[in-house]
Amino acid sequence: MTAAGDLPEAGRLLTAASRPVVFTGAGTSAESGVPTFRDAQTGLWQRYDPSRLATPAAFHADPALVWGWYEGRRHGVRRAEPNPGHRAVAAIRARLPATVVITQNVDDLHERGGVPDPVRLHGSLFAPRCSACAHPAPVPGDAAEPPAGPLDPPACARCAAPVRPGVVWFGEALPEAALGAAVEAASRCDLLLTVGTSALVHPAAEIPLVAARLGVPVVQVNPVATPLDAVCAVNLRGPAGEVLPALVRAAWPDEHTG
Repeated sequence: MTAAGDLPEAGRLLTAASRPVVFTGAGTSAESGVPTFRDAQTGLWQRYDPSRLATPAAFHADPALVWGWYEGRRHGVRRAEPNPGHRAVAAIRARLPATVVITQNVDDLHERGGVPDPVRLHGSLFAPRCSACAHPAPVPGDAAEPPAGPLDPPACARCAAPVRPGVVWFGEALPEAALGAAVEAASRCDLLLTVGTSALVHPAAEIPLVAARLGVPVVQVNPVATPLDAVCAVNLRGPAGEVLPALVRAAWPDEHTG
């Protein structure tokens, strides 16, 4: 399906909604120049499989290696800017204050784009915490250049254990409060808009299915087909930065985004 052909129907669904959910994945931020998880390998880091860095065992074995990699990712996010897709999500939220934004992304582009409180299923690069007692830790100051290799993590102010990135690693459960809030929002929404996600990472990928099983229309924005295609009322093919502003304009012609 093409975005142009289905925009009127998607716009109608959005106009009729009062409590939508917007569910975003890595494709939303990739348009801002934030590499997807498996693409975030340059320089020294090309030698490492990211799936072997993003585990509790990897951090236990070499905290400096893992901390350095994540600090490099955070440095890159700081240099990125919200794109028109992020601003379109904020425009939906401004029009429909009951909108719940759920994201799989660990960057801060939704917040900087105008959404102050996204539900974060996979944590955040900007919420480090103690690896032992989980006490929140300050976000490190930004260096002029990203770390080019291992970097010793700071010590927890409470117990002196190494501070870890505030993200969900392979083998870890999603944050209970965030997952509960996401499931509740998907259960109560009257439209679910899924944007830039492959629908392959579980259990997060179940969120759109919660709405679909309850008969709620699901609108998907993605450049390529995903496993969600079959359950979507509308599939809009294209990048979020182009399709979402067009969708907002289709719903509310006086809205200016981008």
